[in-house]
Amino acid sequence: MIHVFAFYLFACIMIAAGALTIFARNPVHSVLWLIVAFFNAAGLMVLLGAEFIAMLLVIVYVGAVAVLFLFVVMMLDIDFAELRAGFVDYLPFGVLIALVLLAEILLGVGIWQAGPIELAQRAAPAPTDAHNIEAIGALLYTRYIFLFEAAGIILLVAMIGAIVLTHRARAGVRGQNIDSQNRRRPQDAVVNVNQPVGQGVEL
Repeated sequence: MIHVFAFYLFACIMIAAGALTIFARNPVHSVLWLIVAFFNAAGLMVLLGAEFIAMLLVIVYVGAVAVLFLFVVMMLDIDFAELRAGFVDYLPFGVLIALVLLAEILLGVGIWQAGPIELAQRAAPAPTDAHNIEAIGALLYTRYIFLFEAAGIILLVAMIGAIVLTHRARAGVRGQNIDSQNRRRPQDAVVNVNQPVGQGVEL
């Protein structure tokens, strides 16, 4: 019963935080709601018995990606005086969110000690005697190998597309000639000069 309650709690809060990430007018608030969504997604992973993925969500996404988003947002033109002025108004709501997250952490730890829910074996059947990381690797490289490779190809195409979209020729900026750089010889790059004492250097 407690597994079902925790599942719906984490799922509902994650969906609500995702919606608030989209509809929040302040970009800083959007990033904070995104962090709340990541924490609840990690709670769902703990329910499924995938503690490694839950730790990846917290460490990589919350600790790196979301903080990077926050740094980028902080570089935008934001009126921080207005943001600080609303700090006292939002303080009770922030304390409430912090208490909810603390209750979710305590609930997740209790459920983790009770064991994963039955949905885990139906969603991703893995040997129960294997370690968590070993079971994830066995699933990724056996049953889901084609999906795993397809995800890598999609990320590669997205990376190439981002480079193509952002790469543009600008006036006054000299482009890189890779062919001439590869054909350059060491004797053309370095010149030894016996410079007389007391005279300048001619370039």
